[in-house]
Amino acid sequence: MPKLVLIRHGQSVWNAENRFTGWTDVDLSEKGVLEAEAAGDSLAEIRFDVVHTSGLRRAQRTAEIIIGRNTHSSGVPVFRDERLNERHYGDLQGLNKAETAEIHGADQVHIWRRSFDVPPPGGESLKMNAERTIPYFEEEILPDLEKGKNVLVSAHGNSLRSIVMHIESISPEDIVSLEIATGTPRFYDYEPDSKKLVIR
Repeated sequence: MPKLVLIRHGQSVWNAENRFTGWTDVDLSEKGVLEAEAAGDSLAEIRFDVVHTSGLRRAQRTAEIIIGRNTHSSGVPVFRDERLNERHYGDLQGLNKAETAEIHGADQVHIWRRSFDVPPPGGESLKMNAERTIPYFEEEILPDLEKGKNVLVSAHGNSLRSIVMHIESISPEDIVSLEIATGTPRFYDYEPDSKKLVIR
């Protein structure tokens, strides 16, 4: 049965500094490298046939570390696409989250961060993010699973939340409370007969 593994990149240097990162192309922190290495060790026995990752280095490097520790996946093809990027935080990118809450109010910042369809100034909402991630999932990732391939997707908290929302039929009201931790794999089995992904 083909397997899909979703993983949010390891902690980035701006995650560590509590900054809005979005499309800013920052690298992994030391902790993030360790998270990616631990994930790689936990996934070492799964033979991955293809990797999909975003256009940002923190997701790409996480995938590289995981595949580098895999005993079965040498030379696996890697597809990089901006449609899997984190949602764009617009005017908030680079700002400290706590300081932003002091300026704009904690309630407003919470709405920008956690609502489904309210974007931050100049940025994307989760709904807007889903409008690019879900087509990529259906056009590029799902066909790999249908061909019997095991797939690793290394991306970001919000891009993965939108994909999980699609796979698991989670409502816009409920998806806002879903947290995807850095460096923690999420597993699905693809059932060819029902053409469905089942979380395991």
